[in-house]
Amino acid sequence: MVPRQRVVVAPAERALMRILITGAGGQVGRELAELCHAQGDEVFALDHAALDITDRDAVLEVVAASRPTTIAHVAAWTAVDACESDPDRAHEINALGTRHVAEAARSIGAHVISVSTDYVFDGTKPTPYVESDPPNPASVYGQSKWAGEKELDPASDAIVRISWVCGRYGKNMVKTLLRLAADGAAPAFVDDQRGHPTIVSDLVPMLRHLADERRPGLFHVTNQGAVSWYEFAREVFAVAGHDPSRIRAISTAELDPPRPAPRPKNSVLDNAALRAAGLPPLPDFRSSLPALVLSIGA
Repeated sequence: MVPRQRVVVAPAERALMRILITGAGGQVGRELAELCHAQGDEVFALDHAALDITDRDAVLEVVAASRPTTIAHVAAWTAVDACESDPDRAHEINALGTRHVAEAARSIGAHVISVSTDYVFDGTKPTPYVESDPPNPASVYGQSKWAGEKELDPASDAIVRISWVCGRYGKNMVKTLLRLAADGAAPAFVDDQRGHPTIVSDLVPMLRHLADERRPGLFHVTNQGAVSWYEFAREVFAVAGHDPSRIRAISTAELDPPRPAPRPKNSVLDNAALRAAGLPPLPDFRSSLPALVLSIGA
């Protein structure tokens, strides 16, 4: 029996897509569920309370009962530093949990679109990472997500790597920066880690498109505009009407205390597979940041 805590949205007309979303309480899963609902899909939006992906029997039972045509696997343990001190839990959630979802999907012939991360790379490449670059994760989190990717079949499933995610829900850097700005802080951010921010409101339409088309393959899906964390922090302050000069630049080595998990210095993901598929890239994050800041309430 499908758990009572699930959220099921069934439109009056024929659904465009029958989609089950794991991790629907998180910042990506929640916005994806809202978008799919608005587009007329039949949505099974399951947060952790409704579906624990580490419970194989529960995953098989829920998927068999709801019989989605697509599973958007967004659930993950993304606390990078916490993963470093508890590798067993990280692998149980991010690797074995993905195995359970993939097994359940195969049992009913459902397409899987699974969200992964830039942390599968060690960050030592001097140029942006393309989908064909071999992963070499340096952190437990990255290792667990790479193990999860290997549970999927890129010939039939879709794997979407994202980075520096910021949306209306959950915890993220934009919310942290807006809080610091409101408190009058003069925070320091590293200027030697670079990446592409991913604005969730731009990301979820592409996730839905890939799911609706049952596209297989590996895709990097981020907003355009490579920046350091220092530069990104200044952009957020400026958009929110605060003085960006309050942000100080430091190196990763100067972080006090140092972070337990190593961060890739180069997290820039080239969206080469999207271009090859004829799909438009997400816009530059700077064009989407003002709406995000407004929605959070700077």
